[in-house]
Amino acid sequence: EGDVNCIALAPDGNTFISGSCDTSSKLWDIRDGMCNQTFFGHDLDINAITFMSNGQNFATGSDDATCRMFDIRSDQEMACFGGEHIICGITSVAFSKSGRVLFAGYDDFNCHVWDALKLERAAQLMGHENRVSCLGVNEDGVALCTGSWDSFLKIWN
Repeated sequence: EGDVNCIALAPDGNTFISGSCDTSSKLWDIRDGMCNQTFFGHDLDINAITFMSNGQNFATGSDDATCRMFDIRSDQEMACFGGEHIICGITSVAFSKSGRVLFAGYDDFNCHVWDALKLERAAQLMGHENRVSCLGVNEDGVALCTGSWDSFLKIWN
């Protein structure tokens, strides 16, 4: 229904998930081009989306200042990460290699680190002078890179 802002390919390569301005995320099957599931929970645009390495869970980041984690098998939201101390949108999300940690880049120039088991913020990475526009975890999981509108990349390990 709304503009699509982000997509992520599943680890098995058969499906992908999309996030859009209509506040929904959808699971698509590449083989038949059909939407198989729709997930709701956000109040504003979804800007970022990522799969956990198991391919059964995914996370979203939204302009509503929350990250949400969903389980495909149970067809429901499993967790919501946010709080009164965060009032800005999320631009990017990525899981650690194990899936224990969810990294999220924010418009407030920070990257918040969420513990996906304890359902709480584990850390806040500060150092950019403008919004964190993208982030990624390297393949062996030992480093996080954040990119910002301040024209810098930062490596966190």
